[in-house]
Amino acid sequence: MAVMSLLLAGGMTPALGQVDSGGTAEQGVTRMDQIDMSNPQPGLALVPPPPKPEEKSPFIHDTKFGAQLRTFYFNRKKFDDSYSEAWTLGGSVTYQSGYVADLLRIGAVLYTSQPLYAPDDRDGTSLLKPGQEGYTVLGQAYGEVKFTDRIFGAIGRKEYNTPYINAFDVRMTPYTFEGATVYGTAGGKQGTPEWRFGGGYISKMKDWNADEFVWMSRMAGASVDRGVYLAGANFERKDFSIGAINYYSDDIINIFYTEAKYALPLAGGYKLNLSAQFSDQQSTGDNLLTGQAFSTSQWGLNADLGLGAALLTLAYTDTAGGADMRSPWSSYPGYTSVQVENFNRAGESAVMVKGLYDLSRHGADGLSAYALWVHGTGVNAPAYNEDEVDLNLQWTPKAGALKSTSFRLRYAHITQRGGGDPDMNDFRIIVNYNF
Repeated sequence: MAVMSLLLAGGMTPALGQVDSGGTAEQGVTRMDQIDMSNPQPGLALVPPPPKPEEKSPFIHDTKFGAQLRTFYFNRKKFDDSYSEAWTLGGSVTYQSGYVADLLRIGAVLYTSQPLYAPDDRDGTSLLKPGQEGYTVLGQAYGEVKFTDRIFGAIGRKEYNTPYINAFDVRMTPYTFEGATVYGTAGGKQGTPEWRFGGGYISKMKDWNADEFVWMSRMAGASVDRGVYLAGANFERKDFSIGAINYYSDDIINIFYTEAKYALPLAGGYKLNLSAQFSDQQSTGDNLLTGQAFSTSQWGLNADLGLGAALLTLAYTDTAGGADMRSPWSSYPGYTSVQVENFNRAGESAVMVKGLYDLSRHGADGLSAYALWVHGTGVNAPAYNEDEVDLNLQWTPKAGALKSTSFRLRYAHITQRGGGDPDMNDFRIIVNYNF
């Protein structure tokens, strides 16, 4: 992959019949070993062309097209007993050319989301524009330069997947970004260690339900125009990987993130996948984000143990008391960040227990389910400590008429411990079909 096709591909290799721990990350969250700054496609099945005659132009004959149909139902009852609800239909169409002179190619992705059921008094799902209005947007339009077989550059609008700038594709359309980047790999052949690296400048981004790009600083909450400089690298050797990435926005915020993973071999061919992470966030320059200086951090530990078709996960995170952690441009990478809550408020500690099971061995090919519980503590009044329980069922048929379709049901229940013990319920149904 070409970087943050980049920053990492480590993780645990499952034993025969064992569930892969790569599936334990929360949907939309990018771990360091999943970083991709190259040309990650938004869930589309790109169709390669038929074999081409040598004399034909690769720009035309290496062209790829793809499309995805998506329908999404979202229903959330909030702590104040108000509701957000909508059912939408849409998807995306992808185009990517071949290289011109083995140097330059272009790509584009068009997204749309249209209402099927969208009560005016239940706005706020982020599936549609404010007012429950549909939208269509050219979310990606980029050029990619091939400097060498392993080093690339890109300019324009496109998708990136890094811990703090990523697609966060958990609504009808993903986050996409506007900027210029360079990324590449080194090593990784014949068993040698592999380096992945990348960096650049991101000026603007498109929100889930937006048809315009806005400055990164304004998405963070400031009223000025600033972009974000980022640079990162990852080292991987066999069952060990470690990487780090930094994001700097002048007068807004600096975010540093690092993560390490190690797969510990166990008897029977199994592996215990251990990982640790650390995030540090600080205001910069004139402190235009909050009007005053702030500094905070969070560290976390995670362990995944595969037992045949089951995968057990135990995670812990601890946030410093200086300020809440922020995720201004995408999902939050904390190990206890789940469907609704991030458990990253000032002084908050959280523990997560999760169990995933692959039902394929019972004749249900492509069917898996998980349940998790997160318990948060340490938050001071007027905020309340919270617990979250998530249930997830996913089916991706491997053959038959429904091949190329995926079905996902997600439910989250959040309870506040205090304030009259209010709760929140979040229910989602997502169906994707790749042409």
